[in-house]
Amino acid sequence: MSDAVDDVEMPYDENASQQEKVEALRERLEVLEGQNEEMRDKLLDASAENNKYQQKLERLTHENKKLKQSPLFVATVQELTNEGIVIKQHGNNQEALTEVTDETRGRVEPDDRVAVNNSLSIVKVLDDETDVRARVMQVEHKPDVGYADIGGIDEQMEEVRETVELPLKSPEMFDEVGIDPPSGVLLYGPPGTGKTMLAKAVANQTDATFIKMAGSELVHKFIGEGAKLVRDLFELARQSQPAVIFIDEIDAIAAKRTESKTSGDAEVQRTMMQLLSEMDGFDERGNISIIAATNRFDMLDRAILRPGRFDRLIEVPKPDAEGREMIFQIHTRSMNVADGVDYEALAEVADDASGADIKAICTEAGMFAIRDDRTEVRMEDFEQAWEKIQQESDADEEAVSKTFA
Repeated sequence: MSDAVDDVEMPYDENASQQEKVEALRERLEVLEGQNEEMRDKLLDASAENNKYQQKLERLTHENKKLKQSPLFVATVQELTNEGIVIKQHGNNQEALTEVTDETRGRVEPDDRVAVNNSLSIVKVLDDETDVRARVMQVEHKPDVGYADIGGIDEQMEEVRETVELPLKSPEMFDEVGIDPPSGVLLYGPPGTGKTMLAKAVANQTDATFIKMAGSELVHKFIGEGAKLVRDLFELARQSQPAVIFIDEIDAIAAKRTESKTSGDAEVQRTMMQLLSEMDGFDERGNISIIAATNRFDMLDRAILRPGRFDRLIEVPKPDAEGREMIFQIHTRSMNVADGVDYEALAEVADDASGADIKAICTEAGMFAIRDDRTEVRMEDFEQAWEKIQQESDADEEAVSKTFA
């Protein structure tokens, strides 16, 4: 119950003048308004906090409800009959005949995946089964590498464009001549010669779906897992035709078959068998081109090298003097280079450098300029950079030889 007006203590003396009483009441009013504003702010904060906990309560209640629900099981549609649909549950291979509505019957076909409850009734139709790792390998954004960024391998670049790019852009030319376009190209050669860059340039220049993977990504511990990933990759490519599949370091799964009985070697060979089947098996591959790269051509199994799987075997060697000069010019386009830099002389000095070595030389030369507090890269910077890279390469080779001695 609220206090009566007579019971409230007044903020002034009874003997005070009228003016003093008014001033005292005004001051008390200001204090009360301030307290009221403070309480209103606290009320708003409390309401916001309450809403937050209310949302958390609703979320936890929803999660609790989901946890209490019975799990759904994955099954495959085997056959559509007049009595219902025959399904096979994954895991135990149990077959069952289940009744469905006309709407569900119209949405499913044999081999479709469905989710069923404890009574084996179809709850929903699932998407096609594709390993998420396969979808991750699809390149969404084009690489920023073009053919103009590659030097010293013009002949190899032209062969790759004829094999991969031309069938995608002008398939009618092959129809008019009456031949099938080349199905794949294998790039081989020493490390750092531009094999992967060629694949990036193809991805940049074509509108086809580009799927990249390393051979080591197809090697798995459990039986059949690598082969399944290969199937899913080609299925993803078929769903997204035209497509280009790039397999880097293919020697990881396509090495020569041996008599080894270890489970690891057997699993790698199973994965390779699946790859061979997908590349040139009973079913049509479709408008899918394959680019593969390796530094160990001598390790590859002969079965993967035959025509029909890789119609073009292209060696990508280290660049000659003219190629090295071109690569130096490419990697220094955005550098502040002094007028005295002689690219022809640099190409002669770096007589055994690969494309990757030349890129490292340019980067190291820029670092020498930065250490000397300069913004211009001089000829001596490039020469010192090449000497440093040679010393590091010799040290690496010496360390390797000691390790395996």
